[in-house]
Amino acid sequence: MLFGLLTGILLAIGYLFAGIAGMTFFLILAFILNFIAYWYSDRIVLAIYGAKEIAKDKNPKLHEIVENLAKEAGIPKPRVYLINNPTPNAFATGRSPKHSAIAVTSGLLDSLEWDEIEGVIAHEIAHIKARDTLTSTVAATIAGAIAYIAHVAWYGMLLEDRRRGNILLLPLVILAPLAATLVQLAISRTREFKADENGSLFSKKPLSLASALEKISKFVARNPMRGNAATAHLFIVNPFKADSFSKLFSTHPPVEERIKRLRELAKKIS
Repeated sequence: MLFGLLTGILLAIGYLFAGIAGMTFFLILAFILNFIAYWYSDRIVLAIYGAKEIAKDKNPKLHEIVENLAKEAGIPKPRVYLINNPTPNAFATGRSPKHSAIAVTSGLLDSLEWDEIEGVIAHEIAHIKARDTLTSTVAATIAGAIAYIAHVAWYGMLLEDRRRGNILLLPLVILAPLAATLVQLAISRTREFKADENGSLFSKKPLSLASALEKISKFVARNPMRGNAATAHLFIVNPFKADSFSKLFSTHPPVEERIKRLRELAKKIS
């Protein structure tokens, strides 16, 4: 439903600008952008953070956790990468379970207990199992296309004469990117809750994940990472500094709510 709404916004912009031809053009554009994102997003994001693949003999315990959880989830073992950063965090990427990777920061390995690390890895395995890396990439690509089109249209309206048609398009130019962003965030938040739940079922340790989320969020509040804000939705906890206004447009649900749900899940499991 959310994907349909997001695509609908894109097609509505195309129709209002150029009728059926505009709808067709923007639909083709969305397919092209998503194809590029589908094949190259994992390489791009790993390169952004300088992630290096970890050999099994360098950290056998971490590889053992990844292998066991992947087997529990019924997917191939993802490649394992290390990001040299003191802030604890992790993310999953890849176009499919067969072409997936999990990246953890050095801070995650240094600051968390192994049970907590297992909880984090299980969360990322759940993302891979559900193909959330593809889902989030497609959502971000469509929302980005809408924002770009609206940006171009805005400058086009400023350069042209103020015709009635331009005035009628003004609300669309302003509201469409906002609506697309909200839909994208709704998709991202929904998948985070689901990955918490499914990951906890894989590891049988929802309280370990709850403890990890609490530690990571406190550390991020004191020492946020530096990086591309467009990648925030990939991490288990938003690693970037956020003020009270930007929290309204966060890619993640509140950590307190996630911890509350995990504790309730732990009671059900026990």
